[in-house]
Amino acid sequence: MKFIKIKTMIPGPKSRKLMAERKKNVSNGIPASTPIFIKSGNGALIHDVDGNTFIDFSGGIGATNIGHSNSKVVGVVKNQAEKFFHSCFQVVGYEAYIQLAKKLNRITPGKFAKKTALFNSGAEAVENAVKIARKFTGRGAIISFEEGFHGRTLLALGLTGKVTPYKLGFGPFPSEIYKLHYPDLYRKPHEMDEEQYTDFLLDDLENDFFKAVVDPKNVAALVMELVTGEGGFLIPPKRYVLELKKICKENGILFIADEVQTGFGRTGKIFASEHFGIEPDLICMAKSLSNGLPLSAVTGRKEIMDCVQEGGIGGTFVGNPLSCVSALETIKFIEKRKLWIRAREIGNIVMERFEKLKEDTNVVGDARGLGAMCSLEIVKDKVTREPDKEKTKKIVKKCYENGLVILSAGLFGNCIRTLMPLVIKDEELKGGLSVLEKIVKEEDEKK
Repeated sequence: MKFIKIKTMIPGPKSRKLMAERKKNVSNGIPASTPIFIKSGNGALIHDVDGNTFIDFSGGIGATNIGHSNSKVVGVVKNQAEKFFHSCFQVVGYEAYIQLAKKLNRITPGKFAKKTALFNSGAEAVENAVKIARKFTGRGAIISFEEGFHGRTLLALGLTGKVTPYKLGFGPFPSEIYKLHYPDLYRKPHEMDEEQYTDFLLDDLENDFFKAVVDPKNVAALVMELVTGEGGFLIPPKRYVLELKKICKENGILFIADEVQTGFGRTGKIFASEHFGIEPDLICMAKSLSNGLPLSAVTGRKEIMDCVQEGGIGGTFVGNPLSCVSALETIKFIEKRKLWIRAREIGNIVMERFEKLKEDTNVVGDARGLGAMCSLEIVKDKVTREPDKEKTKKIVKKCYENGLVILSAGLFGNCIRTLMPLVIKDEELKGGLSVLEKIVKEEDEKK
């Protein structure tokens, strides 16, 4: 294949040596989706230490929407590094932080006055959004979703639904967190259509959850991914999200959109919230905000963001100047290239091939996507929809052995997701899809 170049067995000798060193020196708790070690990357290609070249459908878990080693970003980061690395914005300020806050206030959904605070990671953004929501409302309870993922710090884990591997053995978790079932159109009851299923979920919230689980008057905020990330790229019905936002407003509950993975063009709009016609009270961002440098943000209504006492939020490294200039250049690149439109084009190509795989194989139970966020759900049986985690693992392994880096996801670990950089060339995209198709079909024949 033109872009994939495999010179050694995978992993190659240098990667194997580094993997052995990793096992000796790095905690076993840090996962390794592939045994490959990168030497360099450009666009949607990864070059490993053994001279092999891979097509990247992982994008650093969705953190490199504008591609590896983007020359514009490299340039501004180098320029900033020559001036200063760090001063701590809370001690000696710098303009890039302010300019980034101004930019995020402008581009995030919502025709109201906004303010922004910067942090280091997606988990930090979510935790601080929760802190701000509790301070503003004077309430303690938080609602999240069973299929949601919001990070690995303790409060973020409390909001997260998947137990293994994220939560196993790490409790007790913070109290006053209550979970809803995230809409799953593939696994909804057979007898219900989408409208009936939506009615069922909303009725359960108002007539069961709010009566038997938590009083809405005690709830500070609802935290929701508009497309689940680790949850397998589930996409909720638009009416469900609109009604949920309405219910939150009626009960004085803040709506926090976790757009850590969906943000910055990935879904075919700059933010996934735009697909659903909602304006979140607070929005959490990270990953492709800075194209991979450590940075996150919370942007929200001015009156909410300003409710916190001075010193109540912040941190030594939050809004690091290198990350801020990277983010400003990343957003500029996304806007100039209209990468959200490219995400739709990518999604159309991917979903056409995924739907064909679903039709032609027994192992693909569902194919779904929003923009370039697309997923295959691998099952043992299309009738029972029993998840097949082991086959999913085999597919991922065979993919990287054949030059395609791709990730699994899902509550049951049986989904394959696409997070390729949005600058990927059509030939690279179709080449990577051909590798995936071949391997899925091979695994299908083994059933």
